[in-house]
Amino acid sequence: MTHIPPPAEELRLLDTELRRLDARRAQLLARRAWLITALQQARPLAATAPQPVAPVAPVAPRREATAPGVQNVLLLLGGVLLTVAAMVFTLVSWGHLGIVGRSAVLGAVTLAVLAAPVALLRRSLRSTAEAVAGLGLALTVLDAYALHEAAFQGSDGTTYLAVCTTALALLWTAYGTALGALRLPRPAALVVAQLPVPLWVAAAGGGLWTAAAGVLLTAGFDVAVALRGSARPVRVVAVVCAIGSGAWGVLAAGVLALEASGPAGAGRAAVLFALAAAIAVAAAWFSPRSDAAQVVAAVGGLLLVAGAGGVLRVTVSDAWLMPALLVCGVALLAVVRVPDAVRGGLAVASAVVQGLALLSALPAVAATVLGPLGRIGDVWSGTPVDARDAATLGGVWPSGAETAPLVLALVAAVLVVRGGVWRQWALPPAWAAVVVLPAALQLPYAVGLSVQGLAVAGLLAAAATAPVALWLAVVTSVAVAFVSLATEAATLTVLAVLTALFAAAARQGRHAPVTAAVSLGYATALAGAAGAAAGWRPEHVALLVLVVPVAAALLAPRITDPATVLAVEITGAVAGAVAIGLAVFDAPLLALVLALCGVIAAGTAIRPDRRGVGYAAAVLFVLATWVRLAAWQVDLVEAYTLPVTVPALAVGFLRRHRDPAVSSWAAYGAGLAATLLPSLAAVQHDPEWLRPLLLGTAALLVTLLGARHRLQAPLVLGGAVLVLVALHELAPYLVQMADALPRWVPPALAGLLLLGVGATYEQRLRDVRRVREVLGRMN
Repeated sequence: MTHIPPPAEELRLLDTELRRLDARRAQLLARRAWLITALQQARPLAATAPQPVAPVAPVAPRREATAPGVQNVLLLLGGVLLTVAAMVFTLVSWGHLGIVGRSAVLGAVTLAVLAAPVALLRRSLRSTAEAVAGLGLALTVLDAYALHEAAFQGSDGTTYLAVCTTALALLWTAYGTALGALRLPRPAALVVAQLPVPLWVAAAGGGLWTAAAGVLLTAGFDVAVALRGSARPVRVVAVVCAIGSGAWGVLAAGVLALEASGPAGAGRAAVLFALAAAIAVAAAWFSPRSDAAQVVAAVGGLLLVAGAGGVLRVTVSDAWLMPALLVCGVALLAVVRVPDAVRGGLAVASAVVQGLALLSALPAVAATVLGPLGRIGDVWSGTPVDARDAATLGGVWPSGAETAPLVLALVAAVLVVRGGVWRQWALPPAWAAVVVLPAALQLPYAVGLSVQGLAVAGLLAAAATAPVALWLAVVTSVAVAFVSLATEAATLTVLAVLTALFAAAARQGRHAPVTAAVSLGYATALAGAAGAAAGWRPEHVALLVLVVPVAAALLAPRITDPATVLAVEITGAVAGAVAIGLAVFDAPLLALVLALCGVIAAGTAIRPDRRGVGYAAAVLFVLATWVRLAAWQVDLVEAYTLPVTVPALAVGFLRRHRDPAVSSWAAYGAGLAATLLPSLAAVQHDPEWLRPLLLGTAALLVTLLGARHRLQAPLVLGGAVLVLVALHELAPYLVQMADALPRWVPPALAGLLLLGVGATYEQRLRDVRRVREVLGRMN
């Protein structure tokens, strides 16, 4: 509502303001000259006279509102108050006047208010003219109400409202056109123009379809105004009205499509969808903005598919509804001879339809890939009826998923045909189509296994150019491996084939770290399945599983890629852990398995870059010895530990003798811990006094030797074991003392301890630092 004067008027105002500024500048210069003269005359007295304190200039208050803003607020408030006053006069004070007086007053006031902007515009008071025009428009609405109350009370309310809105829309449009400088009347007329068509339909007794068609036609009119309108406010309001009316019409069409029980009703709803789509595509076609045109064209394409979907819903079965909709969505890509923005929007709509189609097929893919995981608790239960029974374990297949392979294949084909960057996304839906196909068509069990096995082989072949194919191959192999658990022959065959396929892929260098690890994993499963098929007990199967760690240890030195070497060795270690787990309930065989694992680890430690595996080999050998002694029912724990501790300490002594820089932890830590720690654990359950005495004595000697030679490992290990043994021996007496003391004594002692620690905190910190420095200087 801010007034912007014409250029001639603005130039006149600027000249006037400049003359005022020149006059003010002359006054200020004269005042400045007088002040300079006065200061020069008073300068001799300034040295003796006290300097006055200069007053602080007042800070001008910050203005929180601009002049145009204040003007607009005042005009808006004035228009609102006048409108309220007119409403009160019309609704409350109307009865005090007769029919002639009523007509005369309202007519005169309305005409006067509508005519006032003409004079205001001549005086360049545009903002005031806008406010008065808004008041005049509001008065025309009150005139319509007053006319109904005075002369048309018996008429149909809907019809009268339709007539009034039509007349007001035409009147306001003519008024705004006549006074082109006003920005309010024509947008207001456009808003009112949204009502006549629905009101005329309601007055004529039309149904929902007719009303929706009228609203969509109104939206088309709004689109035309938005595209061809000259004033920006009119275009903005037209866009908002088009969106609102179009949304209402589409919603009504959707309701009609859902309520339709036959092709006729669905066809009527499809006509509405087609009308809305035509309006959207026309808007996109003639839109000057490509981004907005693309969005509107996408909406139009989706409306076309929605209309077709309403007809298809009542004409085809549920299973074939999504393929039919997908065909409609793909057909949008065939539209030619349209602007690029429209073509791009239709492509986006097609992509949305294809995405929805993929989502509809997702339950079938999940059932096929994840369903077989339930076989883990139902191994070798018998040949399933078909591939669907094998995938779902006889459970429920997703409704309407029989056509899921077709949907997935169509999407993959579209991506391939489009080419470019889209082609690389065609593999996942194509893979899903192949995987789901046996279950969807209920093919025989053996055929389903063969199809999925071939899919794994094809994906491994494609992994050289498409990395995603590798992970799809792994997922498919896991699914087919679990499906094969239904029968013994299928399990052995599938695991052998998968082992060979991934081994061949690793040999050809196709993502060798992953394929080699997966191949060894399936080899481990094959060994376990072969042992189970032979009727072996789990502990005997463990010996067969050890073939995999042996193979991994032999293959690793022959591989040049470090990542593949690491993957092979980790997989071999995991297979060894599986073998140990299978033999855990048979002590003699567990000792044998541990010893064999130690041999494998020792063989690996021969390599210069794997010397650290030697520690694992030593631990495995020690564990094998302990398990064997336990199997022989040797209760004396020191019989297990001393044969390890003595040679370990001897080796550590020779090592430090040759290289004094070796840490005491590296030389003696393992040997001392091998005896002290197990004996300490045995002390906790030994009621006799001899073992604690011997262990305490040994710990004391180790501690003294560590202090004598300033070795950290003997000092720490020996001292810790000595303290723990002492606490174990004193524990009964401490418990008796605690029972004899009153209950308030422990909290009191704790409080005194905290006070003492707090009082000497700094000294304690110095002592701790000193001990740390002493231990740090030890080897």
